[in-house]
Amino acid sequence: METSTTVPEAVAALHTAIDGLTDEVVDGLRAQLPSYAAVSLHQLRPRVMASLRTSLSLVQRWSEEGRSSQGAVPGEGAGYGIPETHLDEITALARALPVEDIISAYRIGTDVVWRRFGEEMAARRGTAEDLLPIAETLRAWVDANTLRIVRSCRVGIQEDARTDRRRAALVRALLLGQARWDESLSGVGPGAVGSDDGELTDGSYDRSALRLPFRACLPEAAPSGGPEAAPGGHAPGHPGPGDRAFHRIVAALRPWLALDTAGRPLVTTVDGEVAGLLAGRPAGLCRSLVLGLGAPVTPSGLAAEFTRATQALRAAVGFGLVGAFTREELGLRATVVALPAVGEGLARLRLAPLAERGEDGAQLEEAAAAYLRQGLRLDAAARTLYVHPNTLRNRLRRFEEITGTSLRDPADLAEIWWALAHRRLHGPAG
Repeated sequence: METSTTVPEAVAALHTAIDGLTDEVVDGLRAQLPSYAAVSLHQLRPRVMASLRTSLSLVQRWSEEGRSSQGAVPGEGAGYGIPETHLDEITALARALPVEDIISAYRIGTDVVWRRFGEEMAARRGTAEDLLPIAETLRAWVDANTLRIVRSCRVGIQEDARTDRRRAALVRALLLGQARWDESLSGVGPGAVGSDDGELTDGSYDRSALRLPFRACLPEAAPSGGPEAAPGGHAPGHPGPGDRAFHRIVAALRPWLALDTAGRPLVTTVDGEVAGLLAGRPAGLCRSLVLGLGAPVTPSGLAAEFTRATQALRAAVGFGLVGAFTREELGLRATVVALPAVGEGLARLRLAPLAERGEDGAQLEEAAAAYLRQGLRLDAAARTLYVHPNTLRNRLRRFEEITGTSLRDPADLAEIWWALAHRRLHGPAG
C-alpha cells in the first residue's frame, strides 16, 4: 500500500521545526531522568538533535519507499539501523549514564516525535491508512535498535572493565617491583608486565615523569594488628563498582591523581587498600584519609618508595593519626614499622618480665603506656586510667622494679616507648 504525500509533508514540517522539537525532547529527558538532568545542555542538545534528524530521515525514506507492516522490518538492514558513529556516541555515553536510562531516553524521544508527527498529520487531514504503516514500522525500528544499543553498550562496558583491570594490574606491578622494564613502558614496543591477568601492554605511561606512590585507607576502616594486616575479602587488582571505600578515596584524591593518556587515574588496590600514583602532594591536611606517601620518582624507583609509603601508612594507622604523611615526617613512629626486629628485641628485654606476672603485669604495662602517652604527666595519665594518682605512682614504681628500668632515664624511656609502640603495631610475639 502506498503512503500518501501527507507523510513526507509532515516529516518536512518537523525537519523545519527541529530546534523546537529538540528543546521539547531535551526538556522531557531532563524532567524524567535525573541522570540526564546532570548532563550539561551543550553536551546533550547536539546529540538529541542528531538523533532526531536521523529518525526523521528514516521516516521520510519509509514513506518514499512505500513500506508497510508486510514489508521488511527496518533495523534488520544496515540502511535502517542506527549509524555506527551514533552507536559509538551511545557507547561513550553509557560510560557516564546507566544503560537503562539511555533506553528510556530513546522511548521518551520517540513518544515526543510520534505525538508531534500525529499533530502534523492531523493538521493535513491525514488518515489512519497513512499513519498505521508508519506506526508499525517505527515500533519495529525502535525495538530492533534498542537491542542494538544494549549490545553495543554491553560490549563497550566490558571493554572498559578489561581496560581498567589491565591498568590496575600495571600500576600494581609498578608499585610492587614486578614490572619488566622494557621499552613498552615508555610507549614503544609490545613489552609485558608479570601479572595474573596475563600479558599487559601499555603505551600511556610516561617513563620520565616523576610520580608519588601512595597507599591509603579511610580512618574508620584502618586495619589493626600487624603491619601486614589488611581487610579480608578483597582480591588484588581493581575493585568492583560496589566498593564504596575505593570510590571515596579516589574521589578525595582526584585533583592530585596521576592520569594516563586517556584521562583515567593510575590507581589499583594492594591487599585490599587503595594504592597508586599522584602527580603532586595533596594540599591541606587531608583529614578524610590516612595516606602514606613516597617521594616523587621515575618508574624505576616506584617500588622502593611504595615500600616507604606503606610504612608511613602503617605507622599513621598504628598511632591513630589522620592525614597525609611521608616516612620521614613520622620519624621514630615509621622506624618502629621499618625495623620490627629491633622492636621485638626491646620488647623481650624490657617487657618480657611483665608477661610472667599475668594480669598484674598487663596492668603495669598499661600504666607505663598511659604515662608515656600523656607526656609523663602523672595526673593526666591517672585520669585516663580512672585511678588515683597515688595508685598510678605505685604501679609505675613496680614497673621500674620488675623491668629494671628507670622512667627518669631518657635512654630507658626511649627503649620502653619503642617496645610498647612495637607491641601496639605488631602485637605480642608469637
